[in-house]
Amino acid sequence: MDISREKVSTHTHTHTHTRILPVLGKVKDTYLLWHGYYQTLPKSHRHSFGYRIDSLFVEVIEAIAAAGFLPREEKRPYVRLSIKKMDAMKILAMILWETNSLNDKKYIALSVKLDEIGRNLGGWLGQLETQLVKQNSPIKKGEK
Repeated sequence: MDISREKVSTHTHTHTHTRILPVLGKVKDTYLLWHGYYQTLPKSHRHSFGYRIDSLFVEVIEAIAAAGFLPREEKRPYVRLSIKKMDAMKILAMILWETNSLNDKKYIALSVKLDEIGRNLGGWLGQLETQLVKQNSPIKKGEK
């Protein structure tokens, strides 16, 4: 019996879970939902709006991942970029729905998740801006 082969075989079925930002986890889960929808879009929209939404998901994942590793004062542009791209995704998804390329059930499931991610990113941006204001405030703790 070749033990090394068993270890390799066992190892290939082991999943390692990396801790990621909660909002990034939501984007990933939403992308997996979208990916299933993307495969069923009519060709005319799969290669245009569908492809663009797919690309925007990748760009949002990259921007959020980058922001997660940056110092606090450098995160804001990446979070803002993510919000901008999420807004574009929402509009494109709405167009797919209005042209009957996404049915009501799929559109609702997708848009609810996109809205939640948007709120999370907006909250993150708000926290970053509040911290920036406090950091740049001339009034120190204990002074008034």
